[in-house]
Amino acid sequence: MKKNVISKVAVAGLFGVAAILGAMPGCSAKSVSGTFAGTAKGNGGDVTVTLTIEKNVITDVKADGPKETVGIGDKALEKLPTEMVAGNTITVDTVSGATITSNAVLEAAKAALEKSGLKASDLAKVTASAGAAEDVTETADIVVVGAGGAGMTAAIVATDAGKKVIVVESQDVSGGNSVRSTGGMNAAKTAYQDSNTFGESAGVEKTLKSAEKYADNADVKALTETVAKQWADYQANPTGYFDSVELMELDTMIGGYAKNDFSLVKTLAENSSPAIDWLASIGAKLTSVGQFGGASVKRIHRPVNDEGKVISVGFYVVPILEKNLTERNVEIMYNTTANKILMQDGKAVGIEASGKDGNKVTINAKSVVMATGGFGANNDMVVAQNHPELKGYITTNAAGAQGQGITMATADDVKAATVDMDQIQLHPTVHVDADKNASLITEGLRGDGAILVNAEGKRFTDEVGTRDVVSAAENEQTGSSAWLIVDQSMVDASAVIQGYIKKGFTVTGADAASLAKEMNVDADALKTTIETWNKAVEAKSDPDFNRTSFNHQLTGNLYALTVQPGIHHTMGGLKINTNTEVLSTDGKVIGGLFAAGEVTGGVHGANRLGGNAVADFTVFGRIAGTAAAEYAK
Repeated sequence: MKKNVISKVAVAGLFGVAAILGAMPGCSAKSVSGTFAGTAKGNGGDVTVTLTIEKNVITDVKADGPKETVGIGDKALEKLPTEMVAGNTITVDTVSGATITSNAVLEAAKAALEKSGLKASDLAKVTASAGAAEDVTETADIVVVGAGGAGMTAAIVATDAGKKVIVVESQDVSGGNSVRSTGGMNAAKTAYQDSNTFGESAGVEKTLKSAEKYADNADVKALTETVAKQWADYQANPTGYFDSVELMELDTMIGGYAKNDFSLVKTLAENSSPAIDWLASIGAKLTSVGQFGGASVKRIHRPVNDEGKVISVGFYVVPILEKNLTERNVEIMYNTTANKILMQDGKAVGIEASGKDGNKVTINAKSVVMATGGFGANNDMVVAQNHPELKGYITTNAAGAQGQGITMATADDVKAATVDMDQIQLHPTVHVDADKNASLITEGLRGDGAILVNAEGKRFTDEVGTRDVVSAAENEQTGSSAWLIVDQSMVDASAVIQGYIKKGFTVTGADAASLAKEMNVDADALKTTIETWNKAVEAKSDPDFNRTSFNHQLTGNLYALTVQPGIHHTMGGLKINTNTEVLSTDGKVIGGLFAAGEVTGGVHGANRLGGNAVADFTVFGRIAGTAAAEYAK
């Protein structure tokens, strides 16, 4: 969480111009000078805005939100004060993806202005600059389209290879969907896994059994044979924590219903552990290992704060990626929406984009990396993939996930191929507040021991099953929703859960009966459910739903929050090879065009496992940066 964010801007030239304008006919005759503060409720707590006004001109704005989310809310705290000073107004656009914090800044600024005795109309008018914004043409070795996890990773790697890189980002902040990732990163055979005691035998056995239904798939069959031998060898000599690259591959293939491109799955798993090391080398250490849905063993790597509590991976990693770009002097052109890939002799040689003011931005480059993300925020595009049932569905996606990268690359002069476009993932634990804001609730809670119960106070599924299965089970419950339940010890160990509590997402009770009253569910049913679950944990057996992860009994103070399925990930996208080169509709490599992250398809098949998205953008982002740099020689 953000300890302290203060944005302070003083524009001396503006004061002189505005002061003159303030004395002109039509302006308020009342002149006010002084410092005034206002407060409003933000996403994590109070947001305070302090306005310094001199003769009806805002000369300085400070925004303080000590509990706003790093990587999202703090962007609004930094950006909006600058625009208020520049325009001498408290009416500015919100920051995409940071609506709650943005609105708090605006409300706090309004309260501060009211304390001054002024109205918004009393502020001296600032005339807009004459003339339209000029067109811009830049030249670089590599242009990266999208400043999410994949794009920033590719830019860092390419810059370290000695190339000049320019990043364009359609939104006014970086991070995309990556910054919203609450869980962690899957990686196999890491040193951090060995710090755990192995107790997931049932999970491995369940996976080997599940693989039998894909016996006609040669890749799955070969993986099953390899993993079975590895498992037998480990049982004969149980040293360290059991996992393998092949088991991660097998989990990913089974999770994707064997629709995955196995060559991409193999690339993902083989490079996952080195990717953990690379992140650590740039300052992002993911040291806490837990279990997520669809994984046989504890494989998801998560960051912890200074107190040792697990924190959201996106909020942690994205600012570190940004910091690395800043240290390397990589230019990011925000509010710049790419709309065309420039082609010459069948090869990508740059992009065209539109700036915030509608001006044309052209970037000529030797290589183009598409990292624009998926299309989960474009409901029309989602529905168009033969999913009429998802019309109007809530989404966890950032506003920029519009699918524009796919549209650009499939244009007639580029002719990129796509794959798995109809594979849309719902995430089963999305909390929707009274204002209809959707918040992703980390899957790690279920992996650590949380349970799901319905409106009748009963469990209804294996909570750590794959996301599609859990979402489908939820949709069959009363209200197509559920309650997620954790206990005090889980709260104490997780800054993420503490954040949910501070935001008012949860209800609580000292025991099952008191919690049931707050949830408005049958007390006897909930008490029986929790007692039965605790016995299952003790016996390490769940005869009702065949859950195989038993990390935690629920005791002491209990907490619950409502969750429901929401559009989360689009598994389909541009077709790439293992070198992240984009393939054309005739199966050939499109020279100079690379892609990484959710804009691509194939790696996840019909369903993505939790923790594989961060692995995806890190592994393939690194490959794209290296490949684009090599091509740009």
